[in-house]
Amino acid sequence: MTKYLLPALCLSLSLSTAWAQTEAPPTETEPAAAGETVLLVGQRPGPGLWKVSKDGHVLWVFGSYGPLPDKMEWRSQQVENILSQSQEYLAPPGASAHVGILRGLTLLPKLIGLKKNPDGASLKEVLPADIYARWQPLKAKYLPRNNDVEQERPIFAAQALFDAGLKQAGLNKGQAVGVKLRGIVKEHNIKVTETAIALDTSGASQALSDFKKSSLADTECFIKTVSRLEQDLDGMRVRANAWAKGDLEGIQKLSYPDQESACDDAMMGAGFVKNQPGWQNLEQRIQDAWVTAAEKAISTNNTSFAVLGLGNILGSRNYLAALQAKGYQIDAPD
Repeated sequence: MTKYLLPALCLSLSLSTAWAQTEAPPTETEPAAAGETVLLVGQRPGPGLWKVSKDGHVLWVFGSYGPLPDKMEWRSQQVENILSQSQEYLAPPGASAHVGILRGLTLLPKLIGLKKNPDGASLKEVLPADIYARWQPLKAKYLPRNNDVEQERPIFAAQALFDAGLKQAGLNKGQAVGVKLRGIVKEHNIKVTETAIALDTSGASQALSDFKKSSLADTECFIKTVSRLEQDLDGMRVRANAWAKGDLEGIQKLSYPDQESACDDAMMGAGFVKNQPGWQNLEQRIQDAWVTAAEKAISTNNTSFAVLGLGNILGSRNYLAALQAKGYQIDAPD
């Protein structure tokens, strides 16, 4: 559901983030296919579109995904044709938070040292010995020159390690697909509707202060991230290839350690979040806002277009199922 809240509060003093799941949900099935380590390159179409319809009005939904191959270029004639003829584009769901420039400047001192462990503790001191032993060879492989990471909280060190692991494996988080879609929207001057909810930032200063002084229950986040890199790089390649070929079944049948949920739980269960009334029940609020925007677009336009992470289409928090429960017809891609 989320990306990490505090990194969001640090970015460019705009305090903005996208709360969007790109991975499809893990399932308890077979391991990754042995030996499939070659990544697809060149132009690939990705999956087809989900069709949401009612009373002759249609919302087409594109399922975004990551990680994807670095050298893959996404191109789907079907998607481009439908999007170019749509009257409205629904941006991906999420949550955003903004402060003005002057207020942002007053927060700068509070950002210093935000990623560090309280009281100057090191990873070796805060992690169980066996987990730290597993971290060391991965750190040497993916972050050999980054010694500062040893002083960071486990949740931030895990994210740095995972990003570096993806890069070395020839994968990225799939942002290029979103850039391509937004380019088509701009080219055809399509109305854009933002579906993200706005977070209350009136308590941002206190939240930053509270965070710097508090500990996080983020060991499980760290463990699952380490496990993901130990066990799932080939699986990531298999699923990336499956998305590129439009093989949704291939994505869903492979299990992996779900580190994102563990990291989300660590952040969202922390005291600094619980002390912010406007940051509660975000998952449901984000889904409700998107569903409301989708219903309005369908009732207003003959054809609309939306982007959802596959996790919000195939996962337990299925946005399209919420529309189906309201009487909309849902047709999956062939």
